[in-house]
Amino acid sequence: MPSEIQGLLVTWNFSQQLADWGPDSEFDPVSLLAAREYCQKVTIEHYENFAVVSRLLPKELHPHFQSVYAFCRWSDDLGDEVEGAQKSLDLLAWWKEELEKCNLGQPRHPVFVTLKETIDEFDIPLEPFENLISAFEQDQVKTEYQNLEELTDYCRRSADPVGRIVLHLFVEATPENFELSDRICTGLQLANFWQDIARDYEIARVYLPREDREKSGYTDEMLEQKTSTPEFLALLKYEVNIARQFLLSGRPLVDRLPAKYQVDIDLFVRGGICILDRIEQVDFKTWETRPKVTKFDGVKLFCSAVMRKWGRRIGLSSRFAEVEPPNVEAEVTT
Repeated sequence: MPSEIQGLLVTWNFSQQLADWGPDSEFDPVSLLAAREYCQKVTIEHYENFAVVSRLLPKELHPHFQSVYAFCRWSDDLGDEVEGAQKSLDLLAWWKEELEKCNLGQPRHPVFVTLKETIDEFDIPLEPFENLISAFEQDQVKTEYQNLEELTDYCRRSADPVGRIVLHLFVEATPENFELSDRICTGLQLANFWQDIARDYEIARVYLPREDREKSGYTDEMLEQKTSTPEFLALLKYEVNIARQFLLSGRPLVDRLPAKYQVDIDLFVRGGICILDRIEQVDFKTWETRPKVTKFDGVKLFCSAVMRKWGRRIGLSSRFAEVEPPNVEAEVTT
């Protein structure tokens, strides 16, 4: 193994990564081969489900998915794994400059060395990458949301761009597919919010919209107590229902894609729904219990997605019914 690659294969520690590859470090540009190895390592060490899903895809797409994931991982850690909001903002500004250099054909960081190849090969615009950085910047200055409209605008920049990038990799980047993908990605982001209410509160982030909290009678004092009051349970049930509607309304995307991609996208939808099911199974008491999707759940989801795909091929299952987008005007009731 070339020494250039060997030096990249280290256990992930973001402080060390920042010291090695951050704005204050001195390093020579790496080769495309070494950069690909680096992004593969980042993907495997961080997000097992992502790696499992990517192995279902055509082999030639693997390095491109890994370069996109490594970009997202670095962006996320620059926002969440750095001490102090201003320092995070400074580092995200540097990251944005690195993206601009990448666009100009001058990538240095290993993530951007591979991302340049991906952007060029699939003609991906910079906008989704810029939107992702924008969302992480917003996390540093905005800690709560007034209403669902504000929250879904955040999802438009924190989650939806990933789905749009994936559609570019699939060469299926159409306005109709973008709309369905956005619904899936927003639904996934909301499901993760409701799964991680306690964790987010510990880092001073509240994603439950204030208007919904007020309609349910869930006061700031109740929020500070971090307990699952009847008002909280009614509120979370409402929010889970909205997330589920987003996921279901985007699900027709699965049938619009070539068969070789359907299982992957179906898994994302099923995974989000599984999170919501787990929240319901703990009676929405996510302050006390963080619902988890187990490895056994993952196996079941995979089998269900594969069986559905082959059932469709031989005519044993019907198409997903078209589901209307969520009614965001629905009232919160206790």
